[in-house]
Amino acid sequence: MKILMVCLGNICRSPLAEGIMQHLADKAGLDWQIDSAGTGDWHVGQGPDRRSVKAAANEGIDISKQVCRLFRTQDFDEFDLILVMDKSNLSNVLAMAGNDEHRKKVKMLLGDKIVPDPYYDDAQFAPVFKLIEAGCKEIIKEYS
Repeated sequence: MKILMVCLGNICRSPLAEGIMQHLADKAGLDWQIDSAGTGDWHVGQGPDRRSVKAAANEGIDISKQVCRLFRTQDFDEFDLILVMDKSNLSNVLAMAGNDEHRKKVKMLLGDKIVPDPYYDDAQFAPVFKLIEAGCKEIIKEYS
C-alpha cells in the first residue's frame, strides 16, 4: 500500500502524518510506503517545521530527514490512497484529479473533521500530533 499525506505547505501536518503513519505501519508489520506533499510551493526542498520535528521526536519518531515537495498530478497514479488534512487541501487535490478513479483515492484523514494547521500557534503541535495519530490508527484498522 502506498499512501500520500497532503497539507498546505508540507512542513507541519503532512510531515507529521507521514512519520506517524510509517511508524505505525512498520510497528504493525505492514509493507506500506508513506510520503507527503503540499498543495503550495513555498517550502519545496526544505525540511519540516522545527516544531513538527520536535513534536514527533517527543513521541519517538524522527521526521527530520523529510524534504518538502509539491503535490503532482502523477501522484494519483503512484499512490493507492491520498489523505488530506482539511477541506482546502481536499478541493485543491480534487481539482487536479483527472478522473473518477483518481477522485476515489482522495479522503480527509479524519473523515469529516479537519486537522487544524498549527503553524501560527506553537501550543497546537502536540494536540495536532495526537489528532493525526488517531486518524492514522483508524486508517490502519480500515486498510490492513
